[in-house]
Amino acid sequence: MSAADLLVPIPSSVESSGGFLELDATTTLAADPELNNARRWLARTLGAATGWDLFPAAADAGISLLLDPELDAEAYRLEVGAAVVIHAGGPAGAFYAAQTLLQLMGPAALRQAPVPETGGAWPVPKVSILDHPRFGYRGAMLDVARHFMPKDNLLRFIEVMAMHKLNVLHLHLTDDQGWRIQINRYPKLTETGAWRRESSLGSWRAGVFDGLPHGGFYSQDDLREVVAFAAERHITVIPEIDVPGHSQAAIAAYPELGTGAAPGVWTRWGINETVLEVSQTSLEFYRNVLDEVVEIFPSRWISLGGDEVPLTQWQSSAQAQSKARELGMPDVSGLHSWFVGQLAGHLDARGRATSVWDEIGDGELPDGALVASWRGYEGGMSALKSGYDVVMCPEHRLYLDHRQADGDDEPVPVGFVTTLQDVYGFEPLPAGADEAFPGRLLGAQANIWTEHLDSPRRVHFAAFPRLSAVAEVLWSQPENRDYDGFLARLEGAHLERLEAMGVEYRPLSGPHPWQLRPGVAGWKRDYDAEQRIAAG
Repeated sequence: MSAADLLVPIPSSVESSGGFLELDATTTLAADPELNNARRWLARTLGAATGWDLFPAAADAGISLLLDPELDAEAYRLEVGAAVVIHAGGPAGAFYAAQTLLQLMGPAALRQAPVPETGGAWPVPKVSILDHPRFGYRGAMLDVARHFMPKDNLLRFIEVMAMHKLNVLHLHLTDDQGWRIQINRYPKLTETGAWRRESSLGSWRAGVFDGLPHGGFYSQDDLREVVAFAAERHITVIPEIDVPGHSQAAIAAYPELGTGAAPGVWTRWGINETVLEVSQTSLEFYRNVLDEVVEIFPSRWISLGGDEVPLTQWQSSAQAQSKARELGMPDVSGLHSWFVGQLAGHLDARGRATSVWDEIGDGELPDGALVASWRGYEGGMSALKSGYDVVMCPEHRLYLDHRQADGDDEPVPVGFVTTLQDVYGFEPLPAGADEAFPGRLLGAQANIWTEHLDSPRRVHFAAFPRLSAVAEVLWSQPENRDYDGFLARLEGAHLERLEAMGVEYRPLSGPHPWQLRPGVAGWKRDYDAEQRIAAG
């Protein structure tokens, strides 16, 4: 098996020279000062798997990380011959080269402690690799609002993202079903908004609930730790505070934010008619929230969401009607983009830009916004033509909570079938749209919504290996991509890497027995049977 048969995502070019270099406990690790962070990460990670000390060396090291200003910041050149020599355009390039080196060393190099069969010496194939990413934005959106993911599991998810050379984690922190970020000024957001009394099972129409309270939140120090952990792995964390819809958890905590009677934290899934009132009270509240958010997250972008905003409550609200007239709007529909624009202006004053879902483009996009196009390509294409930066994440290809096959064996048959091959065949820029736009297509992201993913194990099952395919689409050059070759590399080495990292992925042949769960129909049948028994 050649080195090219081992790697995911596949590099720009790989030349094997034959034979192996053996690294062992005497291996040292040198780095130019600018690349010391990558050296420390590699020493810690490889040292954990091998038991080696990997002492730093000034020169003639077994592994050397050298800065090459002629390479792009994320690019690298990896040479394995008499030693391992890495030339990198910057710290990110050195980190990605280190990830490639670990892949070359085999799945055991990704474990957190030595295992007996690794022995003393580790063979590395002699190879020359030149590599750089196709897109600068290579992301995954993880919804921790619907089902909370404990911090240690979130850190593991980030580690697996980094192994795939993904570099953006869009963290969906607030929604109708839960508020997951501590805000010191408004403690009820987590005291009340961080838990719900039960959760809907299956479709929101089914009317079947589990009867179990669910909750959790991250303290501000937790999130600072997450941000720092991700930054060491060259991943930017973009927080999402969703407005003016998807806000019932906040309204449950502070009813003055809403338009009517105080609701509880929502226990159903789907589009919710509960929205924020268009008031100075709501705007000032969220300005204060965002002031704390930007102190935690150094990301250039802060997401304000802005998707799925029914107008029902505003159409019945005297305050919303009055505000629409004051602004010269023919109806309340324009309040959607106006409300988001007010908070985007606040972020701009704090030196940050706004990220939004593409619905905002139905009205007026905030200046300088990053548009995440999820309703297909159209919203993204329109934003590009208007000069905005865009990230593609169309539901029909990149929603990884969607079922992976037909049949009763697939747990919770959400959406439509999105196979591994469907994901691998995704192209961020649709055919025929290669003209020069005023805006920039930065890349794409996969979206992992968790209404039906109630544990980290379920997230793993939904995300992998489809997220591995996304990583290759976004990193590798199109001419190097080949689905059959990708499958061979999954089966040849990459699935073993996921296993070594503790990822409970969906096997290519179908779910393991313990990964099977009844879908909506099954839950409904069970519920109906229980009701008949209870009724005698």
